[in-house]
Amino acid sequence: MTNNKFVLDWINGVEELLKPKKTVWITGEEAQLEELKNEAIKTGELILLNQELLPGCTLHRSAVNDVARVEDRTFICTSKEEDAGPNNNWKAPNEMYEKLTPLFDGVMKERTMYIIPYSMGPIDSPYSKVGIEVTDSIYVVLNMKIMTRIGQPALDLLGDSNDFVRGVHSTADLDDKERYIAHFPEDNTIWSVNSGYGGNVLLGKKCFALRIASYQGKKEGWMAEHMLILGIENPQGEVRYIAAAFPSACGKTNLAMLIPPEIYRDKGYKIWTVGDDISWMNIGEDGRLYAINPEAGFFGVVPGTNQKSNPNALATTRKDTIFTNVVLNEDDNTVWWEGLDEEAPVNGRDWKGNPWNGLESTEKGAHPNSRFTTAAKNCPCISPEWENPQGVPISAILFGGRRAKTAPLVYESTDWQHGTFLGATMASETTAAIMGDVGVVRRDPMAMLPFCGYNMGDYFSHWLEMGEKLDDKVPKIFHVNWFRVDDEGNYIWPGFGDNLRVLEWILKRCDGEVDADKISIGYVPKVEDINIEGIEDKISKETIKEILSVKPKEWLDDIENIKEFFKQFGDRLPKEMMDELEKLENNLK
Repeated sequence: MTNNKFVLDWINGVEELLKPKKTVWITGEEAQLEELKNEAIKTGELILLNQELLPGCTLHRSAVNDVARVEDRTFICTSKEEDAGPNNNWKAPNEMYEKLTPLFDGVMKERTMYIIPYSMGPIDSPYSKVGIEVTDSIYVVLNMKIMTRIGQPALDLLGDSNDFVRGVHSTADLDDKERYIAHFPEDNTIWSVNSGYGGNVLLGKKCFALRIASYQGKKEGWMAEHMLILGIENPQGEVRYIAAAFPSACGKTNLAMLIPPEIYRDKGYKIWTVGDDISWMNIGEDGRLYAINPEAGFFGVVPGTNQKSNPNALATTRKDTIFTNVVLNEDDNTVWWEGLDEEAPVNGRDWKGNPWNGLESTEKGAHPNSRFTTAAKNCPCISPEWENPQGVPISAILFGGRRAKTAPLVYESTDWQHGTFLGATMASETTAAIMGDVGVVRRDPMAMLPFCGYNMGDYFSHWLEMGEKLDDKVPKIFHVNWFRVDDEGNYIWPGFGDNLRVLEWILKRCDGEVDADKISIGYVPKVEDINIEGIEDKISKETIKEILSVKPKEWLDDIENIKEFFKQFGDRLPKEMMDELEKLENNLK
């Protein structure tokens, strides 16, 4: 498949270590993938679902001890500890290689080693990057087929270059005490062992597309961000693009696939999904910031996905999807999960494979982190530009969090530096869905805390440098909060499709069409500029005024929390971030 000397030498070294019974190169051809799928169905690794109702769909059950990303077993291995930063678990590269080599030695003696060449990003994009993952899991091969562009085209894109990310994965014994996901940014290498869960083993996803790519971006002058990319088409047929970062449980996928309210649809507004999770951003020839979605699919959380919350995601999963850890309905051989519209099956099997009666069981049937892997091209609202090799031009960047009382519905930064500060101080209050006490503030800068492949202090500096390079063509930066609550704890803003009303104001600000009020924290909309036509029964102008308000005492308390958070970065924290903090404190006082 390739004569690339760097690739062949590396594969030889990997084979010597893993000692596979057999080696198979993944070409990307349908016949080969179909054969592997059938093999996985035969061994029970996959369960074939009802092919009339869910054509091409299968169900997979992971090991009970292997159902999520393992942050405490995830390492960044750089020669200097301070380069990994306080935001990462660190081990010296030689120490980690020594630790993992015995776990990999001969691990594939009785297994087949699959070699998956893949491209992150469209094959013809100058911004795409190549990776090669070796694995002993057919589940990984079939997921990588959906999530990336695999096979010969990726090798052709690589040519004779040495610039590829080397990924080694084995499920080994699924021993959670010996589970490691180790990244070696200086070597362009990822080693993952003793896991079969997607987030730990689909090495193109968070491992490459964020942890390794963020390090590459810093070195090469671009950005790898944990952001959705969304196109908004107005009645005149003009499309503007927004990139947005949200911590988990803040409605990221729902925003990426938003359906406009009827009043907007009637006027001709449309929403186009470019990506739901990761954005690689480069400066284009015209000096503007352009974003590509490096992925080819969606690896989404299933529970709560339904006809109301995200009809587009639901429609996308109706064919050629791999479901992981959901309920099997044995009456019609389909799948079910908590939050789906239909009634729970009586004759089901839960995510562990045990008999499950949805009307009687007190246990959940689907795992809270159950997943779907599905192709982006199947999404009803996928953008015609989603594979544009140059990417799409970004007009605005959004940061968001789940704050009950503090942050207003929307506010705009005063400039790029202040916007970087908004991202750096981004936070959410814990909900019951996240482990820990409810209402605790968790900082998650740019939603990148678990995914930044180097010291986060340096990452903030990189953001500031990118702003300087963009000069007068920087996108405007905003903060949104859909989750303000009243005194009874009810959400005030209707959310879902109505979030478009806020996006409309944001784009009008980008185009200089509306004014704003300057307050202590930035610019907030004038109440009359948030369109509530058609939802007057849900929210009044008076209530809009309330959710745009800022209470200085709550903010001053928050500042103490920010100071504590910033302290850990020491002298790696850019001075500009402390300047912004001081400015905010003075404004509030």
